[in-house]
Order: sequence, then structure tokens, then C-alpha cells
Amino acid sequence: MARRTRDDWTAVALRALAEGGVPAVAVEPLAARLGATKGSAYWHFPNRAALLAATLERWEREHTEAVIGLVEAVPDPLDRLRLLFGTVLERAGDAAVEAAMLAARDDPAVAPVLRRVTDRRVEYLTALFGELGFAPGTARRRALLAYSVYVGQVHLLVAAPHVTGDRRALLDEALAAVTGRG
Repeated sequence: MARRTRDDWTAVALRALAEGGVPAVAVEPLAARLGATKGSAYWHFPNRAALLAATLERWEREHTEAVIGLVEAVPDPLDRLRLLFGTVLERAGDAAVEAAMLAARDDPAVAPVLRRVTDRRVEYLTALFGELGFAPGTARRRALLAYSVYVGQVHLLVAAPHVTGDRRALLDEALAAVTGRG
């Protein structure tokens, strides 16, 4: 039996979170999915709460900070915004994780992470709109509108993927709407 790493455990826990929400992040079923023993989990995490916390940290790192890092490599703010929208709207598989996080917004482990991620994302979008020349208040409102489009897209991808149609066309329309540039 292969030795499982902390990363293996958080990867399978993130998939379980996407499929069944916070309750699905449970050591015994995750061990079965990994072909590992429960002892392997407890080697890396003192308890289920620590596994969940590490999984939420991974989500924050991969679904927010890594995406921002990718986008920051592009010099033009409009191109960064286009890449940001394209990246998050094209990663349909991530929608289930996002939806699970939003559904668990009242969970005491999830709430502070979700709040921190949402604040970070809105702050980043606000800065992008500021770089596009919008005044601070307008930049903030545009950021909230852009983030609302994203959250709505997450909901549609999970609840009714058949209505999303051509996501590239939706991306272009959303960018035109939030930037005022057709």
C-alpha cells in the first residue's frame, strides 16, 4: 500500500467537499477512497477538524491566491480581468467546490475562510477596476457586480449547466457589462 501524503488527504477531501459538502469530509470514507487506513489520516492530522481546516486552506490557496498569481503575470489590467474571468468561468469542475463552500457559509470552520476569500477576491477586483480608471466607489461597485456574475455562474454550472450555453460569449458579454467597454 502506497504511503499517503498530507496533500493526498486534502485533495480527496476537497473532492468530497465538492460532492457532499462539509459532512463528506470524514476520515473513514476518505480513507476508503484513498485505499488507506484511518491511521494514515491521523498521522497527518490530529483530528477531522484539522483535516477540514487544511482542506479549506488548500481551497483558498488554489482557488484564490493561485488564480490571482496567474493573472498578475499579465501587464494590462483589462487583459488580467479577461484572464481572471476566463479562468474561473472555464473551470467548471471548480463550481461544485465553490457551491459547497457557499452552501456551508454558516459552518464555523467554513465561515471565516469564506469571508476571507470573498473579501480578497472583491478587493482584488476593486484594484483591477481602479487600474482601469474607475473612481474608488465605482471600482468597488463594478467589483461587486463582477463577483456577483461569478457567483451566479457557479450556481448555474451546478444547478442547471444546460442553460449556461457558450461560456466564452457569456464571458465577453459580462466583461462588456462590468467595464462599460464593448
